[in-house]
Amino acid sequence: MQMHNPPHPGEVIRELCLEPLGLSVTEAAEALGVSRKTLSAILNGRAGISPEMAIRLSIAFDTTAESWLTQQFQYELWYAEQRRKDLKVRKLVA
Repeated sequence: MQMHNPPHPGEVIRELCLEPLGLSVTEAAEALGVSRKTLSAILNGRAGISPEMAIRLSIAFDTTAESWLTQQFQYELWYAEQRRKDLKVRKLVA
């Protein structure tokens, strides 16, 4: 079932993972083994969750990589659906 206007996974990371633990972006980036720039791009919705980042998040926050990738997929699909009417596609049905 498709969610209505799902949050970007970066918003989830910030609000449900970093803030409750009192972690700065720099501290979280170090713990995840990524640059501050990389994590900041995700937290600010400028980048998505890659499979590797999903694994990093799953290790750091004791979650599953699938849950992070599912969130990313739902976010991207919802936004793509908003542009459905603009797509120039012809039905190919027998």
